[in-house]
Amino acid sequence: MSVPTATEAPGGSPLVAFLAILRRDVAVTGRELPAFLAQVILQPLGLLFVFGRVLTDLGFTNPAYAKQLFPGIVAMTIMLTAIQSVAFPLVIDFSFTKEIEDRLLAPLPASWVAAEKIVFAAGRAIIAGLVMFPVGLLVLGSIPFSASGLPLLIASVLLGALAGGAMGLTLGTAVTPARINVMFAIVLTPLIFTGCSQYPWPSLSKLPWFQVLTLLNPLTYVSEGTRAALVPNGVHMLTWIPPLALLLALLVFGWAGMRGFRRRAID
Repeated sequence: MSVPTATEAPGGSPLVAFLAILRRDVAVTGRELPAFLAQVILQPLGLLFVFGRVLTDLGFTNPAYAKQLFPGIVAMTIMLTAIQSVAFPLVIDFSFTKEIEDRLLAPLPASWVAAEKIVFAAGRAIIAGLVMFPVGLLVLGSIPFSASGLPLLIASVLLGALAGGAMGLTLGTAVTPARINVMFAIVLTPLIFTGCSQYPWPSLSKLPWFQVLTLLNPLTYVSEGTRAALVPNGVHMLTWIPPLALLLALLVFGWAGMRGFRRRAID
């Protein structure tokens, strides 16, 4: 059964067109599921294996460290997957394939086309984050989980995925294809290592300048929200801060990304 395109959406309703584009992207991802999983899992799998298993077995890290590391790896997987799921395809669409022009001809506002990119990227990011749970169980033997933290976990994952998609939209509309690799090298490396994915934020109290720096990174709040949800008795940021910070990041990057998308669409 073929997936209807936006221009074939009955009645020309913006919502129907939005859902048609989203179904098409989901169908394409379904056909490329093995490649997608390999792309998003290999890096966090390597980090989890080396820092959570190898260094622990060699005695260089405390066995309890793996419980603090795992939530951060889940958060990092979610954020990076969301960013990359929007930024790279968007740069290509605007520059080479021009596929974005077909979407802009659909019966819906340009901002809805950009919103679909964010929602689709968030869905991919959530799937990638969920896959890390069986991966973590396989690598570490056991993973932390608390039923009482489930609401906070859902909020952190959902808001983190949407904020990551908005960041990807901002990056994808801000750079040219010739500079996308340089931009990602400049952005992603600091994002990973200042996002508290390998360490709890309160533990940085001995490095106050670095602790303040990490507060500028949205990944910090995904990591701390996920950590507080999975390891509520461990060291983590106050639980009310991550959801509010991620909502603010979503609004700021969503606004910047929408503005950049409309500018590129007009050009």
